[in-house]
Parts: sequence; structure tokens; C-alpha cells
Amino acid sequence: MRKSYERAELDEKASHAAPLAQFAQWLGEALAGALPEPNAMTLATVGSDLRPSTRIVLLKGYVERGIVWYTNYDSRKGQELAGNPFAALQFHWVALERVVRIEGLVEKVSDAESDAYFKSRPLDSRLGAWASPQSQVISGRGVLVANAAKYGAQFLLNPPRPPHWGGYRLVPDRWEFWQGRKSRLHDRLRYLKNTDGGWLRERLAP
Repeated sequence: MRKSYERAELDEKASHAAPLAQFAQWLGEALAGALPEPNAMTLATVGSDLRPSTRIVLLKGYVERGIVWYTNYDSRKGQELAGNPFAALQFHWVALERVVRIEGLVEKVSDAESDAYFKSRPLDSRLGAWASPQSQVISGRGVLVANAAKYGAQFLLNPPRPPHWGGYRLVPDRWEFWQGRKSRLHDRLRYLKNTDGGWLRERLAP
């Protein structure tokens, strides 16, 4: 299966000097294009056994400090991040022939940030955070249904944030923007963080 990528180009002169501004532009174009789940991103972590693993998480915020998502701290990704806090994220906007890769150190967001986001979630999602022992072996779906019913009866309409659930923030030290081009001569711009906090922008061969 082969496809010729011819939708757009990524030129140094036309790109932003700061990677966050470039990301905001591309994310905005993905949203404007009504792409399916434009905030879906692959999160890659490495465990103590040096085996990498990936999964899809959803972007819930981005500022100069970093990229935020929320999850179960006791999950496989949570355990791996506890042992090795470096991780990578990737967005793939197929219709726009674009990929964004982000690498850096991961930290937990504050309890206040996690509380505020948790309260904004639909009730069934808040109960689901309690009901699912994420990444653990269970005997069947009935376990989840029973747990959801139990916590629904316990908390009614106001479940608190579970202590094992909250946000992570990846603090980037490198970004890469990939734009598909004809003849496999793709555009790749990498941004590396300098010691002074600025960014070095350079082109990579495809």
C-alpha cells in the first residue's frame, strides 16, 4: 500500500520559532478539519524490564510548561512512569498527512488541577475511575458493572476524585513536526530545548 503525500509543506521560514505555537496551529487546523479525535495521542513509556509500551490517551491541556492528560496512577503506564519518568507522545493526523512527536520528562499535575478536571467529567466517567482497577486482571466485565453500581450507590451524584487517579504533564525538551511530501521527501523539523530555555530549530532528513 502506497500513498503520495501532497497536501502541504513545512518550511522553516513559514514555521513558528517556538514549537508550542507550531503545535497550536496544527492542532487548530486538525480541529477545524473535523478530524476524528484530533486530541488522541500515543503515549510511550518504558518499564523497569526495558520493554517499551504504548497506548492512546487524550490531550486535556497544553501550555508552555507541558502537555497534560489524566489517567489511573496505578495502571501500567503509571507504574512505568513512577520508575522511569521520561516518555514520548505522538499525534498522527492522517487526513492532514502530519505527525507531531514530543519527548520529555513527566510529572504529576497538582491535586488542585486534578480535582478541577475530575469535577468537570460526566458522572459515569467519574464513577468509572473508581470502578476500574486499570491494567489488573479481572474475571469478567461483570466486575466492572458491579463496581460501578457499588460506587454509584456509595457516592450518588458526587463521587470524589480517587486517590489513584489524576493528571500527568510531559515537559517537552524536544519536538518534531513531520509533514508528508511527494516522493517520500518528507519535511521534518525538530526543536531542541537550549540551556537558556530557548529552542533550536533544525531540519532532519526524512
